[in-house]
Amino acid sequence: MSDAPFRNPGWAGNTGEFDLSEEQVRGEDFVGARPLEGGHAAGAASYPYMLADKEPEAPLFEGPYRARYEKILTRYPNTRAALLPVLGLAQEVRGHISPETMDAVARLLDLPDAYVRGVTTFYTMYNKRPVGRFLIQVCTNISCNLCGADEVMGAFLEHTGTEMGETSEDGDFTVVEAECLAGCGFPTCVQINSRYYENVDAGDVPKILEHLKIQGE
Repeated sequence: MSDAPFRNPGWAGNTGEFDLSEEQVRGEDFVGARPLEGGHAAGAASYPYMLADKEPEAPLFEGPYRARYEKILTRYPNTRAALLPVLGLAQEVRGHISPETMDAVARLLDLPDAYVRGVTTFYTMYNKRPVGRFLIQVCTNISCNLCGADEVMGAFLEHTGTEMGETSEDGDFTVVEAECLAGCGFPTCVQINSRYYENVDAGDVPKILEHLKIQGE
């Protein structure tokens, strides 16, 4: 077991005789930072971030984000097909997708406002209202539920001083329930922004929040 600040700080962790850093496990020391403009067009649609710093009034889309937007459009036969990654990009820029953002995306893609709103509100991956710097999603589906997800959820709510779906007074944390995060082999699974935390139990929660606070300073 590594001497990480908590049992599994957001990646698969060390197993057996291996002793790997987070950068080595994630490949970040090889690929480096992901460029905001999307790199090669083939991958431009595949990595919307959930950034800690959010700008709800930021323009759609300028600079490198405009370049990625245009790359996304090249990957689809029409703008309707490109809607999901464009919404993901809008959320990366603004932090959530308000009705005004939905309408702006509709205009950019020349799609009906009602169609864009219908798609956006169908998917839970799009935040329809502002969230904290760190969006904490706790899986409570069957595998995680059997392994203490309710206790993990309760610990996050207690230590952030929030109710479900609320944002903490300092603006750092929003805690919500997730139906399934597809990490059933590592319950309880928690997604915080774009990163997974696996094998989480209630005792890990204070250290996770402390780690996030340090990251966010």
